[in-house]
Amino acid sequence: MAEEILIKAEHVSKKFCKDLNLGLLYGLQDLGSSVFGSGKTERQLRRKEFWAVDDISFEVKRGECLGLLGHNGAGKSTLLKVLTGLIAPDRGRIEMHGRVNALIELTAGFNPILTGRENIFNNGAVLGLSDKEIRAKFDEIVAFSELEEFIDTPVQYYSSGMKVRLGFSVAAFTEPDVLILDEVLSVGDVGFQIKSYNKMKEIMKSAAVIFVSHSMPQVARTCNQVLFMRHGKPYYLGYEVHKGIELYFAEFQSNQGKIESTIGATLNDFKINSIAIDNGNIENPVHLKFGDNLVLEFKVNITNPSIQEYYAIIRITDKDMKMVGSVFTNKFHDFFVNDNKNEIVIELPELNLIDGEYTITYIIAENNPDSQTISSFLCIYRDYIKIKISGLKMADFAPLFFKSIVSQIR
Repeated sequence: MAEEILIKAEHVSKKFCKDLNLGLLYGLQDLGSSVFGSGKTERQLRRKEFWAVDDISFEVKRGECLGLLGHNGAGKSTLLKVLTGLIAPDRGRIEMHGRVNALIELTAGFNPILTGRENIFNNGAVLGLSDKEIRAKFDEIVAFSELEEFIDTPVQYYSSGMKVRLGFSVAAFTEPDVLILDEVLSVGDVGFQIKSYNKMKEIMKSAAVIFVSHSMPQVARTCNQVLFMRHGKPYYLGYEVHKGIELYFAEFQSNQGKIESTIGATLNDFKINSIAIDNGNIENPVHLKFGDNLVLEFKVNITNPSIQEYYAIIRITDKDMKMVGSVFTNKFHDFFVNDNKNEIVIELPELNLIDGEYTITYIIAENNPDSQTISSFLCIYRDYIKIKISGLKMADFAPLFFKSIVSQIR
């Protein structure tokens, strides 16, 4: 049974039109061609058409999990819609065997005026369970959702987290042969996430699974093969999961930091530990040892004369694009533009970060003295400078954190 192929896609392609009116016209033309049998099955792209999915082939056997990776707009959602039969492919063919369950929108189909109990029966029927099967699984579903106390309460009174718990619990007990997961292992609180992940691992033992996620740790733990897509095309398909993950991260990296906004300020003269850094050059990271001080220096040029006060925000992000630390300088000093205090020095003593590469984002925000909220961002230099930490020893593996931060202004 382990070699049984349950999902097979062969040269699957789907095209769309960027213009609504043209798209409607092309749809009518294709319908007419289909009815009268005069159309070409392999029609070339017409004006303003593009391939959202272009020549995708793969197969997934029972007991295997295929991770579907790619940036937003890579074609993952379109491919899922084709796989689940919501839209037809323009080229290629798809085979699905057994009971198919797609966990894409967990709370879709819930009737708010019905109780949790009634919605379990409704959703179970939609997912292909008979009334007898639902009754046999009802107690397990309710116990898994941890909603025993509220099961006879109308769903309209549930919190969003309670709805997600109920939707996932119903879907998880359908015992599918083919399971499609789209960003659903991050539902609920941490305790429920762990339980959901363990349940999915149990299901995966007897099902063929396609798992879509932007969480690479989840992909690494869950999948035994990956398909990495870029602009609708397959760029890597194989069992080296780490290679697909590296391609995913490389999609968001470049040799130049990204200046996202300069509507009210610009930055220059970047220094790290008194070493001048080329603006936005992250090809050659600054090397630091575990426990070193990190001193960030940069100059601010306010280009909007109406700005009276501003402050800086520093964010440090790891290779997985997770923020590991942040500094808000207004917690220590107010920056007054009219005093020409435009050179900022921020010191982070004994930086306790594990070995790896990190990027630094610089943000300047307008200060609103009458509010604790940010009025507006004056500039954003996203992932603009890269640092590399090394030298962590096992004896240092105590809780890692930023020590007290000292901010200075010159």
